[in-house]
Amino acid sequence: MPRSDVPLPEVMSMHVFFSYAFRPFFLFAFVYAFVAMSAWLFWIGLHAAGGDVLEMSISLPPYQWHAHEMLFGYAMAAITGFFLTAVPNWTNTRPVQGPTLIVLAGTWIAGRLAIWFSAYLPEPMVAVLDMSLILMLLGLVLKALSARWSKRNVIFVPILLGLLGANLLVHLEQMGITEDTTAMGHILALNVILILIVIIGGRVVPAFTTNALRRQGEENLPQSHPLFDIASILSMVLIAVSDLIALDDDLRGAVTVFAVVANLLRIRNWQTTRTLSEPIVWIIHLAYVWLIAGLALKAFALFNPDLSEVTAMHALTVGAVGSMTIGIMTRAALGHTGRLIHASPVMVAAFAMMSLAALIRVASPALFPEFYNEAMLVSGLLWIALFFGLSWIFWPVLTRPRVGT
Repeated sequence: MPRSDVPLPEVMSMHVFFSYAFRPFFLFAFVYAFVAMSAWLFWIGLHAAGGDVLEMSISLPPYQWHAHEMLFGYAMAAITGFFLTAVPNWTNTRPVQGPTLIVLAGTWIAGRLAIWFSAYLPEPMVAVLDMSLILMLLGLVLKALSARWSKRNVIFVPILLGLLGANLLVHLEQMGITEDTTAMGHILALNVILILIVIIGGRVVPAFTTNALRRQGEENLPQSHPLFDIASILSMVLIAVSDLIALDDDLRGAVTVFAVVANLLRIRNWQTTRTLSEPIVWIIHLAYVWLIAGLALKAFALFNPDLSEVTAMHALTVGAVGSMTIGIMTRAALGHTGRLIHASPVMVAAFAMMSLAALIRVASPALFPEFYNEAMLVSGLLWIALFFGLSWIFWPVLTRPRVGT
């Protein structure tokens, strides 16, 4: 049984820290989320006050830098930790650890430094440093999957290829090879991450909910329908393709409506309302609800130019991606370190603050346009606070030995 009463070392153990990929990469994600957002809010505040930076260290415009680092900095750290933890379990292969994991962690750090100081570096060097982690992760996943091939898991190869291609689009524009592909790359990256959420969500949400309800003695358990599963994934792929090739807004809107319907039908038998007593479970349900809400807002924006797609995008990024990543990372960190899979008050507060941050960011442009900058500040501060709290409580969890060892 998991134990939480075993005394733990008071200092960080490097041997433990690099024993499993979720340890460094989840901690990187937690810490970097509030560091990068702090830098973004500083820029917004400086700009709102009429100030300016005499010499920028980044080559990307600040708003593109913000998008890039949320996708390829924060989200990529979470995805790397997840893949390198889950794939060994799926394939019954040895986990990546020790020197190899140190190199991977160093590669993520090098990529972030390259972006932060991209104005002083040759763009080809920035591109190589920023894209290396995805290439290495793709190689490791392919190696593991080849040891135990599964049609069910091969779908993650095009996911990583999609992320690699999205990042390449960003750097091709920065190198002057293409025009106007940075935004396209960021949209593609977001869509690929949403596809991943739909795939993984279809596996973990019903499974974790079933486990929780069985512990409560419930007999009405979640049910999944293969047709709705396929339709949900297919609809998200169609959104990615339609956005990439820039179809007419009405066609993109129709595809997005299809995605909303498919995912609503999929989630209706997942017993979402029965999970409210289990925050560690309802957070991933809430993430999926945010996914559907974000898609609905996107469809509305495509049919109605009075609503910006940026509003829908933040429902998807903060609400769906933010909630799903913290839900998966916190649960996996607790479970894989032998602790009780139970949400502490700080975790519950973080879960709630994520949705509040998303709600403020999404609603303010329509309801309180005159307070747009203030709303962005409040939303960003909530993001910073919740990730600071998660970093604080998960630092010892991720850097010290597994409980009971």
